[in-house]
Amino acid sequence: MKHLIFKTSKAVISSVIVAAALAGCAVGPDYVAPKADYVPFHNTEAVASRQTTLAAPKLDAWWTGFNDPMLEKVVQRALDQNLSLQASIARVTQARAAAQAAGAQLLPTVDAGASYTAEHQSTEGPLGALASAFPNYSRDQKEYVVGATASWEIDLAGGLRRAHAAARDEEQAAEAAQLGTRITVAADAADAYLQVRGLQARVAVTQDQIDTDAHLLELVKARKQAGAADEREVAQAEALLRQARAAMPALRISLEAQLNRLDVLMGAQPGTYAAELNTNSAVIPDIPAIGTGDQPVDVLRRRPDIIAAERHLAASNEQIGAALSDYYPKISLSGALGFDSLSASKLFSAKAFQPVGTGALQWRLFDFGKVDAEVKNARGAHAEALAQYKEAALKATEDVEDAFITLSQTELRAQELQQEVAALTRSRDLSEKAYRAGSITLTDVLDADRLLLVSRDDLDATRADAARAAVRTFRALGGGWDAPQQVAQTN
Repeated sequence: MKHLIFKTSKAVISSVIVAAALAGCAVGPDYVAPKADYVPFHNTEAVASRQTTLAAPKLDAWWTGFNDPMLEKVVQRALDQNLSLQASIARVTQARAAAQAAGAQLLPTVDAGASYTAEHQSTEGPLGALASAFPNYSRDQKEYVVGATASWEIDLAGGLRRAHAAARDEEQAAEAAQLGTRITVAADAADAYLQVRGLQARVAVTQDQIDTDAHLLELVKARKQAGAADEREVAQAEALLRQARAAMPALRISLEAQLNRLDVLMGAQPGTYAAELNTNSAVIPDIPAIGTGDQPVDVLRRRPDIIAAERHLAASNEQIGAALSDYYPKISLSGALGFDSLSASKLFSAKAFQPVGTGALQWRLFDFGKVDAEVKNARGAHAEALAQYKEAALKATEDVEDAFITLSQTELRAQELQQEVAALTRSRDLSEKAYRAGSITLTDVLDADRLLLVSRDDLDATRADAARAAVRTFRALGGGWDAPQQVAQTN
């Protein structure tokens, strides 16, 4: 028995040595990251020429550049409490566990076990009928087993290593997706906040207009009593007041919707933080400068969605190798060291020692093209992932170009509207003075009043849109996380 065990051990050791030598090879293509060759952004000058008093913030905390403490508080609260972000963190934990499990497949598995069996043997069965013929036969049997077993699949063709590498790539993709969720949450919270401020400003403008129109109505009524106006002018003034009041409900509905949206983004029930925002002045924050030194390659290196797409591409490449490994044989070794005895007192004796060693070979020689189909499927998935990566890269540059032009042109529109409001305010004041003097009709005053209301409302909406366009720009550039220094070049 000892001689047999020794020979078996030598065979196992030889197999391990051969397997270790072969395990240095892994079939399948080695991954090469795609090259990004893009020309500089063509709308950079439109953003670089902006006039602003606020310096460009760091991209990883761009919301601090608006110089609005409440905005900073809202964004930070969303990053701390948002449920979508918490779910993305949980997905990272799952991906890490999957990568850990894939890595464990490369190592031997060792199990320990023990069992006790008590049996009252039937004398009518084959074994009992035969054994009962012997003297001193006892129908009561007991068996004690204690030992450990080990098994190991030798990764000859590298399939397990490819699968492990793919799982690590997917883990990194999940981490990038979590960063992408962080960027989205910060941008969405800032967007909702800016819409709240814009709507609050529009509500204030509308309320001012209501007060002005109410004053005008009283003026017309006074002129009618003095015989200087008629009932038609009173009706016109009342209609203008009703028009201003009618605009208020729609604004309040939109404001409530954005407040509720912001609460949900902050992981709270709608209505939780509304009062806190209403107690602050409804001021649309100024827009900071935005660094324009990034080239497309810098944006692609920083944006988490591109990082995730590239990691998915790398994982699909590893899956090709995992599929190709099925063309090659698989060798597994297993063994057990233990004790087996019918008596507890003799369980750990030399006679009860029972070692077992086995080796197995599995080779899919004929499976009607199943391996071929699996390899083709893996190659197709890789081609799909490559196309998706390239498309994501193009869309990323599109996002930046669109954000640049939207920001610059919206700010230009706001500047023009500011001048328009100033001119219409002067026109409206002069019209009211002329009406008091009786040199113009009420219709002229009403027209001037209506144009001013529309222009002031448009200005506040445009200023909020410009601030939101800045948020969109920071988001398009991949801002919102602490990227490595070499990719966070924002000038």
